[in-house]
Amino acid sequence: MANPLGSAEVSALGLDVGKRRIGVAGCDRTGLIATGLTTVERTSFDRVVQELRSLVESRAVTVLVVGLPYTMGGEMGAQARRVQAFAQRLSAVLQLPVDYVDERLTSVEAEQLIRGDKRSPSRHKALIDRKAAAIILQQWLDQRRTEPSRSSGALPPV
Repeated sequence: MANPLGSAEVSALGLDVGKRRIGVAGCDRTGLIATGLTTVERTSFDRVVQELRSLVESRAVTVLVVGLPYTMGGEMGAQARRVQAFAQRLSAVLQLPVDYVDERLTSVEAEQLIRGDKRSPSRHKALIDRKAAAIILQQWLDQRRTEPSRSSGALPPV
């Protein structure tokens, strides 16, 4: 079934990969709306895989969308390379393609949303991670609608 904009159904997980936590977002089948789902603590790679595999199976996920933290100058720094290496490991284990989104300032945007809800960002780190993952996934969904020829696994320009 296609959505009104002509895109085929999609089931993606958006990931905001941090050193301690991973914010996870999902989208509706039409690929129009991304929402935060959960936050996974990075206690071990196996635990992350276990939690994500459960979501992948229950949601019939076909692609992982991972935010890459480019430097403000648009370069791929050390943290972006670490995130990319982690995402490639996840991709191999979960047997899913991975797409990348430039995630600069998504956490700042997520914090602003938290403040807008009259909540303290310092007390809601996991919520910020989920909201950042939703922003990452929403950017990917929006780009997918405007650039339908974009293929999975492509890296954004650096």
